[in-house]
Amino acid sequence: MYRIGFLGTGHIAAPMVRFLARTGHDITVSDRNAEIAAALEAGHGVAVAPNQKVVDGSEVVFLCLRPHLAEEVLQDIRFHPGQRIVSVMAGISLDRLKTLCAPAGDITITIPLGFLEQGGCPLPAYPSSDILDRLFEPENTVFEVPDERALNMHFAICAMVPGLLDLMATGAEWLGHETGEPEKAEFYTTQLFSGFLAAMTRKPGALACKRDALATQGTISLQMTEGLQAGGVHTALTQTLDAIRDRLNGQS
Repeated sequence: MYRIGFLGTGHIAAPMVRFLARTGHDITVSDRNAEIAAALEAGHGVAVAPNQKVVDGSEVVFLCLRPHLAEEVLQDIRFHPGQRIVSVMAGISLDRLKTLCAPAGDITITIPLGFLEQGGCPLPAYPSSDILDRLFEPENTVFEVPDERALNMHFAICAMVPGLLDLMATGAEWLGHETGEPEKAEFYTTQLFSGFLAAMTRKPGALACKRDALATQGTISLQMTEGLQAGGVHTALTQTLDAIRDRLNGQS
């Protein structure tokens, strides 16, 4: 078991804390988000402390700060040789983390999502996955990516999640307006997608294969895919992913 500290206690950190507390680790979280920290303390027995005390008492430190605040926060913290650092922050390079976290030099970057708590969350890792293997497998699948650019491209795809949720919310609102039952409309929309994806094979090309199996000639499914294409949704997605890629690679 490890002594693990979390700097930043928000919607990304909290599910990891609950998962790791459940599996027996000794957890201390920062007090930056007092409400979430208090809930974790009350419900899962974790300790709450100021940032420096979190670091001083931890073998593994998770950096879960908002990227635009991270530099300011980390510059005031003293890390220790031999500490393991895990960053989940997009847009802060490994080289910059080595400077901010020195003399701690064993650093891994990964991309968790909230459902990690229930298992089944893919965790890309760079440059090494061994500490994540020990902490999160077998419930979650950890895999190494070849370089930092590849990791950043996974961050970009991760940003699709709120975009897709936004589209689903629009669809659910439309259904609720048409039926007069907004709560049932959101339940149906959510269950429709979660159930479909849960049952789908994970083989390469499965997404396009399922799309083509549904969107056959004369169907309303084909009308939907053609309408989205004609409306420029796919072009907008690709352009946005390109812009996020450039931002993460320091080109914008």
